[in-house]
Amino acid sequence: MLTSQRKQRILEKLNAEGQVLSGALSLEFAVSEDTIRRDLRELAAEGRLQRVHGGALPASGAVANFAERKTLRTDAKKRVAQQGASLISAGQVVIIDGGTTTGELVRCLPDDLAITVVTHSPGIALALVEHPLIEVILIGGRLFKHSIVTVGAATVEGIERIQADLFFMGVTGIHPEAGLTTGDYEEACIKRAFSGRAAETVLMASPEKINSASPFQIGPLSLVNTLVVEPDTDAAWVKAIRAKGITVVGA
Repeated sequence: MLTSQRKQRILEKLNAEGQVLSGALSLEFAVSEDTIRRDLRELAAEGRLQRVHGGALPASGAVANFAERKTLRTDAKKRVAQQGASLISAGQVVIIDGGTTTGELVRCLPDDLAITVVTHSPGIALALVEHPLIEVILIGGRLFKHSIVTVGAATVEGIERIQADLFFMGVTGIHPEAGLTTGDYEEACIKRAFSGRAAETVLMASPEKINSASPFQIGPLSLVNTLVVEPDTDAAWVKAIRAKGITVVGA
């Protein structure tokens, strides 16, 4: 079998099963584990998968820059955002992470909703400027231009002074084994800090994030209390998530 054929078979197996193991691939293709690791390394460099210890997971399609992500699965993002907005009650303090799905969330908030929104995203803050009843607290820090959010020590210091009801977390990957992941180390730290300051963490997962992984772990799935997904999300995957004690809305 040619290397290109083996790599294609690996990708097909990854797509079908959600993960691949180096040892099993070595036996299946009758090649050394070093050869398989080289295949996985090259596929990872092409952005086709995410390497993990012992094998690989599907790479998230949500790690492009902000402008590109705005055009990715827009209908799905709107649907999960509408579901997410229904979880918010008047009078709450709500942390809203940066991202394109959370950007859709703020557009779904009704004009008669009176809440306080805390965010480190200038875009989220600006989107709420004209909202008549929402108080906005914008947390400062160094601007991470890729995601248009603030990060760093000043951001963490601001987060430590918050007690929120809900945190709408943005991720680039959610996987039963790899947990919650994103494409930047500092962003992962900020998301973890926000989750620690909220009574409940909500994750709105559009299809490109499901069963995929990115390089930096935010934390295990246990950080999330409620997961909002599309109605046609794979039932076996939803069952695996619910088995971990997470409420799944929309499926």
